[in-house]
Amino acid sequence: MHAAESHARTARRAEEGARLVLRGIGLNLVLAAAKFAGGILGNTYALIADGAESLLDILTSLLVWTGFRVAAQPPDADHPYGHGKAEALAALAVAVFIFLMAGWVGWHAVREIMTPHHGPAWWTLLLLAGVIVVKWLFSRRLGAAGERTGSTALGAEALHHWTDAMTSAAAFVGIAIALIGGKGWETADDWAALFACVIIGFNGAGMLTKALGDVMDSAVPQKFEGEVRTLALAVPGVQALDKVRVRKSGLSHLVDIQVRVDGGLTVREGHDIAHAVKDALIASAAHAISDVTVHVEPMK
Repeated sequence: MHAAESHARTARRAEEGARLVLRGIGLNLVLAAAKFAGGILGNTYALIADGAESLLDILTSLLVWTGFRVAAQPPDADHPYGHGKAEALAALAVAVFIFLMAGWVGWHAVREIMTPHHGPAWWTLLLLAGVIVVKWLFSRRLGAAGERTGSTALGAEALHHWTDAMTSAAAFVGIAIALIGGKGWETADDWAALFACVIIGFNGAGMLTKALGDVMDSAVPQKFEGEVRTLALAVPGVQALDKVRVRKSGLSHLVDIQVRVDGGLTVREGHDIAHAVKDALIASAAHAISDVTVHVEPMK
């Protein structure tokens, strides 16, 4: 029963993440149209590049959405531990895309710097200010949801929207400098976009490391493992613990634990204690544990 409840909780977290990603797709569609119009009419390449990047964002968001849909599926014969890795793989794909995006924007910014062009229109600053505020607020919302659900993919999506806000902020600063500086400062927004690429690449490296950690089953934080140990030791009959291994699988965790019990207990009594440990860990909704393997050892 506890396993079914755990999967239901995981499925709900996946559905919540999928809904937020779909809202992000709708937001990017609206902003892409506004950026293209502003870039063409306002004579600023920074906005056109930003619009193209928003369209590409939709593709990565669809990938993340698919990852959540797959991760929500229950374990089956081919995937006995569930489909949680789909969420981590989606996060990895987004992290890689952030690097590619930084390189693409940087390459075009250098090309624009080397090509003489007219200065941007003043009203593009108003459009950019609106984009920055909307993207920053949505990034914070996604980030909070990612922390609440333990989703690396939502964290990657939050970073993706944050990078959009950063590129728009860089364009804002660059256009403002170009307008204030006048003739000879037309490429200021391109230099600003180039600077933003460095910041995006730095943050992308952090997200890539986190996503790779999920895919490679890196150890969970010591605090999390300590809490798992506390829950297991609180079960009547558990006298000590040996190994405790916890790995993240998408939106949930898998635990492999060795407990020590009184050596004089019967096999059935030891079996009951092992079941009690498993039930106690899975019942802890805050830790999102979907499966537990308990190995019983007698006290020496």
